[in-house]
Amino acid sequence: MSKKFRDFLKDSIRKTVDFSITDQSRGIKPPPAEKPCNPEDRRISLIKPGDWKSIHKVSVEAAIAQRKSRRSYTTEAINLEELSFLLWATQGLREKRSAVRNYRTVPSAGCRHALETYIAAFRVEGIPKAIYRYLPMSHQLVEVVKHKDLEDLLTQAALDQSFAGKSAVTFIWTTIPARMEWRYGRASYKVIALDAGHVGQSLYLACEAIGAGTCAIAAYDQEFADSILGIDGVEEFTIYMAPVGKV
Repeated sequence: MSKKFRDFLKDSIRKTVDFSITDQSRGIKPPPAEKPCNPEDRRISLIKPGDWKSIHKVSVEAAIAQRKSRRSYTTEAINLEELSFLLWATQGLREKRSAVRNYRTVPSAGCRHALETYIAAFRVEGIPKAIYRYLPMSHQLVEVVKHKDLEDLLTQAALDQSFAGKSAVTFIWTTIPARMEWRYGRASYKVIALDAGHVGQSLYLACEAIGAGTCAIAAYDQEFADSILGIDGVEEFTIYMAPVGKV
């Protein structure tokens, strides 16, 4: 294996970037903090923080100690409150100040948050089986597409890792690199990957509060996963996946 591929893990590229010519420095308006959707698209309001009734209190110590990758799930559904909690824990807002700065429950380089959250909902109480996208600014879901044999499609997208289609819900995170490029130019890509890791760990810990398990997936069929979501694979593409189910 060529050692040149290790350079992606280094921050040497920052020394080569002229930050005076990034879009931010040139006064160009930043990309939207949330991917726009059509006003007529069906939206589902989620249970807001502070209104949760059934989310268990779990200490940070216990959540960390119990965290592990779980690939076997029961057939039990998760409810809307549990899904609302998981979405908030992984990409929800703590505070919104402007189009440039929206403080979320997970860290992001420069507060740019270049990820979008999609879910393939298989068994979520009160929600038809479909793919949805999370709208963190309003704490809602918007329906993206309904596929026949959705479980089989997710399994195929995960390179036949069957647990991706046997969960109650499978999270699929995409990236819109332009959000990060606006500030960091060619130095964006390593930190986008780091941001995805932050989100994945938050999901692991949040699952401990609802009696569920997850297993992060970084091996998938890129083009097929993108096609399921209906995204172009250039300006937006899949970067990470994680099934969630009761254990």
